[in-house]
Amino acid sequence: MSLRLAISPEVRKSESCNLNNHYQTLFILPITADTATHHSPLHKFTHFVTLYPSITVLMQMRYFFVILFFSLLHKFSYAQTDLQKNTQPDSSTAAQANIDRLNRIAHTIFLEFPDSAHKIAANALLLSEKSDYAFGKGRSFLNLGVIYWSQSYYPVSLFYLKSAIANLPANRRLYLSDAYKALGRTYADLKAYKPALKNLDTALYFAGKDVGRLAEVYSERAYVYYNQENFGKAMEFARYSLKLDRSIKAEPSIAVLYGHLSSIYAHQLAFNAALACADTAYNMSLKIHNRRLRAYVYVDYANINNRLGRFDEAINYAQKAIVLADSIGVMDAETRAYDALVNSFEQKNELKTALQYQRKYILVKDSLNTENKLKTITLIQNYYELNSKMKGISLMRANDRVNKAKIKSQYLLIVILVLTLIVLVVMLSATYYFYKQKKVLSSKLQYQHQALLEQKQLIEVQTANLQTVNSLKDKLLAVIGHDLRAPVGNLSNIVEMFETGYLTAEEVHDLMKNINPVVKGAELTLLNLVEWAGSQIRGRNIHSSNVDVFLLGVEMEQTFVHALQLKNIEFINRAYPGQRVLGDENHLKVILRNLVSNAIKFTDNKGSIKLSTVIENNELIISIEDSGKGMTNDEMAKLFFLDTHFSNSGTSGEKGTGIGLLLCKELVELNGGKLKIRSTLGKGSVFYFNLPLATAYA
Repeated sequence: MSLRLAISPEVRKSESCNLNNHYQTLFILPITADTATHHSPLHKFTHFVTLYPSITVLMQMRYFFVILFFSLLHKFSYAQTDLQKNTQPDSSTAAQANIDRLNRIAHTIFLEFPDSAHKIAANALLLSEKSDYAFGKGRSFLNLGVIYWSQSYYPVSLFYLKSAIANLPANRRLYLSDAYKALGRTYADLKAYKPALKNLDTALYFAGKDVGRLAEVYSERAYVYYNQENFGKAMEFARYSLKLDRSIKAEPSIAVLYGHLSSIYAHQLAFNAALACADTAYNMSLKIHNRRLRAYVYVDYANINNRLGRFDEAINYAQKAIVLADSIGVMDAETRAYDALVNSFEQKNELKTALQYQRKYILVKDSLNTENKLKTITLIQNYYELNSKMKGISLMRANDRVNKAKIKSQYLLIVILVLTLIVLVVMLSATYYFYKQKKVLSSKLQYQHQALLEQKQLIEVQTANLQTVNSLKDKLLAVIGHDLRAPVGNLSNIVEMFETGYLTAEEVHDLMKNINPVVKGAELTLLNLVEWAGSQIRGRNIHSSNVDVFLLGVEMEQTFVHALQLKNIEFINRAYPGQRVLGDENHLKVILRNLVSNAIKFTDNKGSIKLSTVIENNELIISIEDSGKGMTNDEMAKLFFLDTHFSNSGTSGEKGTGIGLLLCKELVELNGGKLKIRSTLGKGSVFYFNLPLATAYA
């Protein structure tokens, strides 16, 4: 399925804007390039300003002759039109503006009201012929082509699109890109994939650097590969097109691409992803008033539900698609919906009903073929009538050539007046231009100086941060090296004594039980170090999902079962089952693992650790409470800061680095929460943090 608009939205950056941006780049380049040399930027900038007036004078002379030429040409044409206004076609700016307005309206409404759009585009085409407005004629043909395409009259659409390419001026590259793209899409709908790809390549060439046009062409290439069942390439081009459209916030195109992705995922049997994309396409179709897209989304819903065995839902969506497609004349979507209905009733074993819809499907297909033939005949008749009118206009122009003698007598006077006016305007413009450029250059120099100062301040702050991190690294390496030496040395001694026969297997088994908590603590230290170091080197990425805190508590109890048994500590899971939060599941596991490990470390034998949750203002407060030895207010104040953090020994002499709590604080804040602590010396501590409820973002 593809619902790509045949012409991109009218509001686009013009090529003149691109040229202006390019000119500005060239203007700034001498300053920027000098910063990479051994000379000072100020020296180079001064040198450029010294040369700039002479460069500008040359540019002004060139512009003077260009303006002179076109002004004379314009005045000559104006005089000719003034003498022939009673017999020549209306080629005034107002008439062309009216034709452009009609074409814009036709393009805007063709997906919502195709019949009205067709009448408006046909009127614009007639006015373009009368005004001899080639660009208006090309746009009118293009609009008619995409209107017929939207109603699935593909042969008729091909005729109009080729006429558009023949009439569009060569300098209207973006509109030529639209025409070739629409032509490629129509060939794809006719299953002619080779000419489809050829025309899309041409559209890509004319699109140049226009992001919107490039996105549309890549979207149509995805549609071609989808029809060829090359789903890998289809997915690749669709995602790339979506990336481009998002960069310019082209909502109509984004909506269509989600329709593409829904079909691709469905053929890859990824039905959840297909339904998610279909939901997005449907919601956006309501926002942008794209009823054609909505009809195809209904068809996708029907096909996906058929594949999932939900036949009643499939029938409901197919019937909605038929009603909507029929109301806007999209017969292709209507035939697909009938096909989905037949499939649903066949799988429900309601063969009689399936046969009835099969007959309707055949009737719609036959009607589509008949309508295409009638439209083609009507198109040919209209074309010949239009051609006859064009010949009449040519005859009138031939008769008016006798007026050229009168035009020549007025031409010399017009030239003298125009030259005088141009000289005065150029002199005034040059004076004003030099004054403005002087102010602009001064402003840019001040701006660059300020930017250099800000960069210097930023570098100083980064240097201080690096020194702090480096100091912490040295401290951590020293502590970790000391903490890991003991468990590794003990393990090495046990292995050596077992190999030499000093220890039996049973004695080794008993020793391993005692050393297991030490090894687990060393393992947690290494995991925290790797996690923290990774965040310092490459930053963090968060992958949010709906997480059940109760299930994480069950996992924590299983993870630390041996450590809990050694100290005879009771683990109480009071988290509410099924209550989910929005956060990164791996981050939450790291947070709970460190908090539970710390609670075990500082809790005496026969103590207790409790995991609990409380709902407050669409947030879940998650807490780990222990009956351990607690902390003083001074210790709590230093706990979460990089330059003051510390680590105490546990109740059984367990060692640590203190990096675990710093890591917990960082991960909680990354997931949108805040880690806090309440503690009473000798009575225990409570670490708690907040995360948003998943239901608040449903």
